[in-house]
Amino acid sequence: MIRVLIADDSPLTRRVIRDLLARDREISVVGEAEDGCQAVELTCQLRPDLVLLDVMMPVMDGLTAVIEIMARCPTPILILSSNVDPTDSRSAFNAIRHGALDVMEKPAGVGGATFGAIAAALIEKIRSLAKIRVIHHFRRPRTPLETLRVPAGNGRDLLAIGASTGGPKAVMSLVKALPAGFAAPVLIVQHIAKGFAAGFAEWLDRESAIQVRLARDGAALQPGVALVAPNDVQMEMQGQKVRLLDAPPVNCCRPSVDTLFRSLARDGLAPRLVAVLLTGMGQDGAEGMGALKLAGSFNIAQDQASCAVFGMPRAAIQLNAVHEVLPLTEIPAAIARLFGSGKKL
Repeated sequence: MIRVLIADDSPLTRRVIRDLLARDREISVVGEAEDGCQAVELTCQLRPDLVLLDVMMPVMDGLTAVIEIMARCPTPILILSSNVDPTDSRSAFNAIRHGALDVMEKPAGVGGATFGAIAAALIEKIRSLAKIRVIHHFRRPRTPLETLRVPAGNGRDLLAIGASTGGPKAVMSLVKALPAGFAAPVLIVQHIAKGFAAGFAEWLDRESAIQVRLARDGAALQPGVALVAPNDVQMEMQGQKVRLLDAPPVNCCRPSVDTLFRSLARDGLAPRLVAVLLTGMGQDGAEGMGALKLAGSFNIAQDQASCAVFGMPRAAIQLNAVHEVLPLTEIPAAIARLFGSGKKL
């Protein structure tokens, strides 16, 4: 049984979520909180498997509640946001920075035509997040991750990153480590709830020295610019330009890491590429990483100890598609070693 705590100041929203979760007999709502302070106290008292947490709440907001929960009684947290606008979703992504695992749009009501799909997506997300091991996030400021220093020389000049569950914070830590003068394009596929890809790109751009943008169809790769795959399309490379395709899901994912990685192998860019596969459930990216290795890329997988979910990296390792398996904190140094001055595309 998955034990869930609902934290939202709206009684109607709590009822909608409670009724939605009642569709799954393996999920039990063990408590409800109407403000952030109650959310913290009930989490530490009831020890649920997962907290569904609103961002905007009275007494104590959701961001502060995340900080308190992760400091006092670390628990998997899924942020439910009522606004997917890139600027207004900043609080949700800041909550991820402080320890929340993921973000989804808040279900609005049971009468809409899309409610069934929303219910299924939320239940699937709860099942994937509830058993993830989380760690303490202490209140005192931590030493920030050092920005990598890329040595001059003849190295790789294209970086591709794939991630899923637990990935937003991991991707941010890597992109934030890239210096302002990083002379290579970056391509990112992050599995994220519908409507939040733009906010994710905006968050990365705000936190990083390089530019981060939501990818557009036909865009050319630019040194020092990272492109994030939008929601609900496949992103691939064709003729050294980004193409966004209305193509079927791959590994139940759209966008899919495998789709991007395979296209990079086909497009002749692999010998210039470093591919990084981070935390995530399932096996998306593993076969694409295998194709990249055969085509000449250098592949890095995040290690089990630092992953929220060691699914995608494990699958790539089992396929012998990986050159190095590293903790998240050591991947920036590996990137610095592999990249030189970089040739512009």
